[in-house]
Amino acid sequence: MRTGGATRTQEQLRRRNLGEVLRRVHEGGPLSRAALSTRMGLNRSTIMDLTAELVSAGLVREAVPTDWGRAGRPSIMVMPEPEKLYGLAFDVAVDRLVAARVALGGTILARREAVRTRSGVDLQDVVGVLAAFGRELVAEAAPGTTCVGVGASYCGLIRRADGMVRYGPQLGWVDQAFGAELAAELGLGLAVSVGNEAHLGAVAEHVRGAGAAVDNLIYLHGDVGVGGGIIAGGKLLDGDGGYGCELGHMVVNPIEGRPCLCGSRGCLEAEVGEGALLDYAGRAGELVGRDGIRTVVALAGAGDEAAKAALARIGDWLGVGVVNLINLFNPALVIFGGMLRDLYPGVAPQVQARIDAHVLPVARERVLLAVSGLGDDTTLAGAAELAFADLLADPLDHMAARR
Repeated sequence: MRTGGATRTQEQLRRRNLGEVLRRVHEGGPLSRAALSTRMGLNRSTIMDLTAELVSAGLVREAVPTDWGRAGRPSIMVMPEPEKLYGLAFDVAVDRLVAARVALGGTILARREAVRTRSGVDLQDVVGVLAAFGRELVAEAAPGTTCVGVGASYCGLIRRADGMVRYGPQLGWVDQAFGAELAAELGLGLAVSVGNEAHLGAVAEHVRGAGAAVDNLIYLHGDVGVGGGIIAGGKLLDGDGGYGCELGHMVVNPIEGRPCLCGSRGCLEAEVGEGALLDYAGRAGELVGRDGIRTVVALAGAGDEAAKAALARIGDWLGVGVVNLINLFNPALVIFGGMLRDLYPGVAPQVQARIDAHVLPVARERVLLAVSGLGDDTTLAGAAELAFADLLADPLDHMAARR
């Protein structure tokens, strides 16, 4: 019994190590066997055996570095195999639908994009457009390539187990079976893993964006509303059911605050979202969406007094929210993404003033503020990480199942 248990434990450890090697080259790009040995705390012969298995499975490739400038034998480089494997990533925002075929390693190989109209509960329309895009992307993939997973980002509260959208306030989705419907329409024999857009944005920025190598960060994502994701100790903080870190519904102005679609009043997203900015700038009904946000920011930069006042007011409330988050979580970095990426440069003075006045000095002295490093693809990149999650957890078993 002890021998059998030891064998199982060794096999489990080998599988975990295979996944860890693949994850490191997927997230960090080409790495030498020597670097993998050092970072994983394994001897070089073990690393060589692990990478040989991954090469045999078609997951990575190895090459001698061409720019080796030191004495001695160069350490073989290990890199993801982008020609043979890919994931499908989908991003559902309030105003747009995006689909992409993404290589192991994170490179976007091909993409499709469509406008999403603000027309209420539109599950079948969304699924129809995305599934058509997905089938096109698969059909265009080179012969012999394998789709290893499908991930989707949605702007709402998602049940992790089955991709059910429990609540999508901007367009009224309640208990919509998005993941199951999209999987059935795609017809690839793969489940669709669905995540909250801001949570996935935080993961993407941590893995390969502005927060790469930062283990404690907060990502604030603006669409029409505001969402958030928190990376604590290198891990996503998502709560008991996956509904945690709804930072947009942190109440910042409970007495005189604007009404929020969640039914409360004075939520952060109500005070700094698209509707608030356009109202304060006197442009409600005239402008809409990201283009509307950019127009107000441009007007403020050109000296328009109403636009300047609107940005100042929005920036002050955004600053209040950021202050609370820094005092609560002591992040090294706060990242602004989505429409907040466009908004932040125009409101940075107000946000910084709030931080200077209200953040505890010991937390304030090191925290940095930045816009998203992945631009408009942050949440799409997060969906791609979902698509690769099962492969990275157990590479050989997953590939065997796919083949």
